[in-house]
Amino acid sequence: MNIIAALLIFTVIVVFHELGHFALAKKHGVGVPEFSVGMGPRIITFAKTKKGPMLRFFCSSKRYEKEDWQDVTKYSWKLLPIGGSCAMVGEDEENDAENSFNKKGVWARFSIIFAGPFFNFILAFVFSVIILANSGIDIPKVEIVYDNQPAQTAGIQKGDIIRKVDGRKIRIGREIDTNLMLHPLNGDPVEVEFERDGKVQTVTLDPNYKTYLFGFSYGNQSTSDTSVADISKGKPFAKAGIKTGDIIKSINGTAVHNGEELGKVMSQENSDGSAVTFVIERDGKEKTYEITPEPYETKTLGFYAAMDEPGGNALDVLHYSFIEVEYWIKTTVASLGQLVTGKLSMNDVSGPVGIVDTVGTVITQTSDYGIKAVLISMLYMAVLLSANLGVMNLLPLPALDGGRLVFIIIEAIRKKPIDREKEGYVHFGGFVVLMLFMVFVLYNDIIKIIH
Repeated sequence: MNIIAALLIFTVIVVFHELGHFALAKKHGVGVPEFSVGMGPRIITFAKTKKGPMLRFFCSSKRYEKEDWQDVTKYSWKLLPIGGSCAMVGEDEENDAENSFNKKGVWARFSIIFAGPFFNFILAFVFSVIILANSGIDIPKVEIVYDNQPAQTAGIQKGDIIRKVDGRKIRIGREIDTNLMLHPLNGDPVEVEFERDGKVQTVTLDPNYKTYLFGFSYGNQSTSDTSVADISKGKPFAKAGIKTGDIIKSINGTAVHNGEELGKVMSQENSDGSAVTFVIERDGKEKTYEITPEPYETKTLGFYAAMDEPGGNALDVLHYSFIEVEYWIKTTVASLGQLVTGKLSMNDVSGPVGIVDTVGTVITQTSDYGIKAVLISMLYMAVLLSANLGVMNLLPLPALDGGRLVFIIIEAIRKKPIDREKEGYVHFGGFVVLMLFMVFVLYNDIIKIIH
């Protein structure tokens, strides 16, 4: 199921990319011998000929030559549901025909090549519209302000809308975490601009946060019980012998009855590092523990601001859909920059196997919430991957669309084309390097999954 879902997403994205090349090739009169969905042997082939529509099953390349459709576009559905292709006359070979790709003007060829990545951005936008219309807009509204952490100290409150963090504009909630990933906190003061009741305010946060931890987690809602949800290995709770599922009855003599009460008492009692007395119930029996927390230092803003708000008119949905696509494009470019500068390693790069694994994880995590949640999550994946494919194809590397655009731009500047044979060698060399890189990424994906 995971593989099928991943293949479906990947195929839709690639076919739409090729559709961009196809549409502009047709517009500029470039011949397209075949437009196909999938790879491998043809299952169904359709063509409009002078004698009328023709449909063939399992049509081989040799049989093509015998059919009366040499100068028309064949539309094929192939056996393997992986990607697609748009073959253009004279794209990779010398051809003096009037409908040859290289016979067209510089900007006609530029638009044909650029249309592939651009269609990926269009697809990402269309999917974003569907997502936002159904699940809401990711408004950067503060949902949680953590007790005794920098945001609370600076006066930020639940419901505030974050507008800027350290001078960087925030339009959607995920931009906050992404900016922190790309520009980690270094301990310097951080300016946060937010809106409250229609008024914009600016506060300065000290991100250096020190606390004391016992090494356990719990549900902190009023509907949660006071049981221990998880215990960190080697931390104070684990060393004391407390186990997952144990119920906390009281802390330093204060009884707790639900997760909300537990959270309030914990925020008060572990602030100075002194020992705390816990009464724990296990199998109907109570036992008292005196536990000293460990000091813990980190850098944090101390709030969470990402909230899908339903509603909004059609213009809001369209506006934020543009922002979504822009966000993924910028994130992809910034991630590539970090890869080049060494801030990210090759272990952070994923290929097809990694994508299948991620799709499987997403399906597993959302399946309990119904088919709609699964479909929305798959569309999110499609937006991410489509924007990524668009950006990656625009990189000025041989064999990619960006590499071809570089040669066209050079031709426009020189007023004459670079030798086609030499250009072909460059693209072929780039293709070989690209395939070797894909083999490395495939190996890397498999190793990460095994470990």
